Amino acid sequence: MINGKKKKPSPSIDEWLIQAKNDPAALQEGMFLVHNGVVRQTPKVKVREGLDDGTLVKGMEFAYDEAKVEAAIAETYKMDGIFHVRVWLNEGQLELGDDIMYVLIGGDIRPHVIDALQFLVGKIKSECVTEIEQKF
Repeated sequence: MINGKKKKPSPSIDEWLIQAKNDPAALQEGMFLVHNGVVRQTPKVKVREGLDDGTLVKGMEFAYDEAKVEAAIAETYKMDGIFHVRVWLNEGQLELGDDIMYVLIGGDIRPHVIDALQFLVGKIKSECVTEIEQKF
């Protein structure tokens, strides 16, 4: 619980895949990829830029702009060979190990699906969300 509020429950990837495979578009799909981002102890600046100030992450405040996420999803659907896109984003105060996001992409061939997953996760992280790491 966070300040008396229950945490947002993570989705069932098994259920997402069942739903995706039951969609008529599934007949065109040969691959699904899932991304699951989680809160880690190592600060982003250390992982991405190699800068170590000796701090560790103890939690994260996470928020997102729903309209921007929907626009990013719509843009992903325009990519070659992509027939299924699903996104779940957490929100609020997150703890180490908590799920930040899930992204499911379904498409015709591996290169198209990999490109779409890379594009959408990158766009969400760079344009749609706010992540504030709390450190100690």
